[in-house]
This record gives sequence, structure tokens and C-alpha cells, in this order.
Amino acid sequence: MPESFVHVGLAGRIVLGPGTLDRVADEVDLLGIGKVLLIATKSVRDDADLLESALHHRFAGRIDEVRQHVPADRAEAARAKAIEVGAGGIVAIGGGSAIGLAKAIALTSRLPIIAVPTTYSGSEMTPVWGQTADGDKTTGTDPVVLPKTVVYDPLLSRRLPMKVTSASVANALAHCIEATWTPKADPITEVTAVEGARALREGLLAVLHEHADLDARSNLLYGASLAGSALAMAGTGLHHKLCHLLGGTYNLPHAETHAAVLPQVTRYKAPTAPRAKGRLEAALEIDDLAAGLFDLFTTANAPTSLRDLGLTEAQAHEAAKEYAANHDEEEEKVVTDILARAWAGTRPTEDAWVGTRPAEDLKESQ
Repeated sequence: MPESFVHVGLAGRIVLGPGTLDRVADEVDLLGIGKVLLIATKSVRDDADLLESALHHRFAGRIDEVRQHVPADRAEAARAKAIEVGAGGIVAIGGGSAIGLAKAIALTSRLPIIAVPTTYSGSEMTPVWGQTADGDKTTGTDPVVLPKTVVYDPLLSRRLPMKVTSASVANALAHCIEATWTPKADPITEVTAVEGARALREGLLAVLHEHADLDARSNLLYGASLAGSALAMAGTGLHHKLCHLLGGTYNLPHAETHAAVLPQVTRYKAPTAPRAKGRLEAALEIDDLAAGLFDLFTTANAPTSLRDLGLTEAQAHEAAKEYAANHDEEEEKVVTDILARAWAGTRPTEDAWVGTRPAEDLKESQ
């Protein structure tokens, strides 16, 4: 029997399958949305054109200019656009940047979102929003930004470049891994995260062999959905806080930053959740979670070094000091070591923590 726990599930509708893009207009009607503001990333502009036509009289306006980390000025302009066109809801198609901008609008307007993700971060399954201003990224959680419906069409992701695919899967795996050790993690989020990790690994290895494998692309979307669900319920911890700091301050690419940092954080945090560590290792078919993630990312050509993303060594030290400003000396040592290893791209090992405190005593920043 599991220990006592409290689990809070999140409501939402998922539509997954080849050709489901054609069903978006029906999903708009199902939610009773009269006029739709369409948000699309440049990479799926042709698909967005088809969707715009399919919406017919429901189409109210469109935003194509989106940027990662949701700059505050873009968020304000998008909110004004939604008011200008009289939008009753939002359809966001593309990667996390499009969905993030939709969330920024919903945060203040409470407009319902239909998400059509074409990458694998899983952010469409979470009530987490983020916004960047003056080099500082602010995040929060609010149920009003959780999409009401998520439409997963693997046909849309078959053309996703392998480099983008690998980084996006690393981002999703970060959701799975961290969801097993946060203070809000429970047996249900653990099972969700482990199954998500299994599907993501299986899908990634398959698309490395055959880029347009439709079953593999479906598996990746399924895994991404579980990854997002696990994160939504378990919340975030040290890993995501470091990645948001790096992304917001130094404008590093979001998914790639997750790939470089995750193995190093896992080296410290995985021992604090030994049952989940063992289950994740079995699901990923690896012997050590941290080293196995590093090797998987290397095989998939996902970044494993912050240096390769343009971060300088001085900036890595600067980020560690900024994160640890309100924490004790031992936590500063941990974060400094994590970022130094992530900057250099050092393959993690199971060696013990070099400080005086065991890893399980490392407190998560609140």
C-alpha cells in the first residue's frame, strides 16, 4: 500500500491521432467559442493557413510573431489584439512559444485556449505561465491558463527537424524526471512520469532511425502529454528554476537548456527519490539515471553543454551566485557545481556530493 498522499488532478480534453487538425473547428464549437484569435509559430505557417480557412466565420484574427520566454511587450500587444478582434477564445498552434503567448492572454482575459502542439515540451498540459521583462523571467501557476482542449496531430510534427525534436524531447523528459522528487510528488504523478519517460525514449530512438515514423511521432506526443501532466500536478523544483533563470537572464534557448542542465541536476536529486530513480532507469533501460540521460541526449545530438549554447563560464558562475543569493553556503556549492558541470558538458557520475551535506538535504527554493 502507498503512503498517505493527496493528489489533485486537472481537467482537460485530449484529442490525439493523425488528421486531428481537421477537428479543431469542431472543438471550437464544442466549447461554444464564437470568435477565435489564432496564434501560430512560423514553422507551421502553412498548417495555420489551413486551420484559418477551416475556422471560416469563427476566425477573428491572427498572430504569427511569437518569441520564446514570452517577452512582456509581446504579451501586452497580444492582449490588446484579442480585445481588438473581439476574441472569445484562442487557438494556439506550434511550439511552446505560441502556447505560452496564448497563456499570457488567458491570464488576464480568462479566454479559453485550444492548444495544437507540434513539439514535445508538454506545456500545453500545465497551468504554468511565464513572462520575461528586463532579463528577468517570472513564472506562476493559474488554472485559467490551462488549455481546455489539446489536439495532438502527429502529422504536424513529422517535418520537425531532428535537432528540434531531440531538444524538445529532452525538455519533456525534464518534466518527467523532476516530477518524481518535488515536494508535491505522489505515487500517481510518479507512475505518470515513468510512463511518459518510457514513451519519450521509445519514440525518440524510433525517429532517430526513421525521421517521419508516424507511430513514433504519436508516441512522442503521448509521452509529452504525460510529461506535462506530471509536471502540472507535481510542480517544479531546482532544475526548472535554474533553467528559467538561465533562459530569462541570458536568453538561452529553452529546450536546449533543459538538455544541458538535466543530467547534472539529476546527479544530485535522483538519490532523494530512490524508488522513482529505479523505475525511471528501468523505463529508460539505463543503469544510472543521470549518466543515462546524458548518453541518450548525446546519441540524439541534443546539447549537453551550456558553453555550446553561448553561455560564458563567467556567466555560469554569475548565475549560480544569483540563484544562491538567498540561500546558505552549502546550497551555493551545489548550484555552482551543477552549473559548472553543465557549462563544461561533463558526463555525470554517481560520485558522492563534495560538500558536507548529503544531496537529500538540499532544499528546494520556494
